Amino acid sequence: MRNAALTLALVCLLLVSGCLGVTFDDAAPPTTDDPLADSGETATATGTPVGSTANATAAAGTAVPAKPNPWGDDPLVVGVEGPADRGHVDVVEAATAYWEQRARQYAGFDVDYRVVPDAEEPDLVVNFVDDVPACGDTHDAVGCAPLVTDAGQIDRPEQVYVKTGLSTESTTLVLRHELGHTLGLRHDDAPQDVMRAESVLYTPKQPNATDRDFPWPDSEFTVYVDERNVSDPAATREQVQHALTYYENGADGSNSVPGNLSFRFVDSPERADVVVQFSETSPCGQGAGSCFQTLGPDPDGDGAIETYATLRITLVDLDTPAVGWHVGNWLAYGLGMEDAAERPDPFRDASYRERRSEWWN
Repeated sequence: MRNAALTLALVCLLLVSGCLGVTFDDAAPPTTDDPLADSGETATATGTPVGSTANATAAAGTAVPAKPNPWGDDPLVVGVEGPADRGHVDVVEAATAYWEQRARQYAGFDVDYRVVPDAEEPDLVVNFVDDVPACGDTHDAVGCAPLVTDAGQIDRPEQVYVKTGLSTESTTLVLRHELGHTLGLRHDDAPQDVMRAESVLYTPKQPNATDRDFPWPDSEFTVYVDERNVSDPAATREQVQHALTYYENGADGSNSVPGNLSFRFVDSPERADVVVQFSETSPCGQGAGSCFQTLGPDPDGDGAIETYATLRITLVDLDTPAVGWHVGNWLAYGLGMEDAAERPDPFRDASYRERRSEWWN
């Protein structure tokens, strides 16, 4: 009977919420002769990824009954194929050492490995590949290995596949999982922190969105305007359009603004990269006229967004002529200009009157 192939599914790129960030108080100044400069507060909230990291440890439990090792009693020679990277050999050595210490408890027999990257006659080859071949019914796995329960199933050298592009910890977890299959363990077997069918996996460290010059996957944006709580929808949308057109036209030549931006309206927030919403009560903090929230994936698991997927702009009880300025200001932030000094001129130290002017002209 030929052995079956089992896979480990990838569960990563978790969406986390970024800062419910700087807020803008947009109350009218006490006099028109001496407009007050706005003072904003910064409130930072860090998202936490959900799931297990790759630092798995064997769960305590009763040892399974003893059984013969289908690979035999000699050391199991493991070859390594893939990019010339000593780190991959280290991963194989770490994963095999894990099972040398635990196979008796979870598989019912002892196993002794010998890792020989260029072995001429290996029993098993670990292949580090960009794309794992189709494995059973799964076409997007991060690992694949034969399920070996009987010596008659083995066709040496057996092949194990592990996807590249993951962090060292996640790569080690994937290989521990796949080697578990070669010892006869299935997805419902212990230790579950290693053998379960899905795990949260992370990439190597990547720049955070706030460290990138342009923190979006591309420069084509969809925009949804939630017109609930709006007294004049047409005028409000026109204000939003002024902000979008300003950036499409180059933002007065600002060096911080990419030159190929485009925006188009869509009819649902689920389809939008940028959502503009209006609230009668403030989720932004005491007296704030507007605030923003960013959402995006955290593939390296450091708790910070790596690229933005959504920018939500909330405007609180603003008069319509101020809408465009507030949308434009938060677009600047979302485009990577976190520091106000980097933003186009209209969004630096604008007065109450200037925010309600035709600042885009």
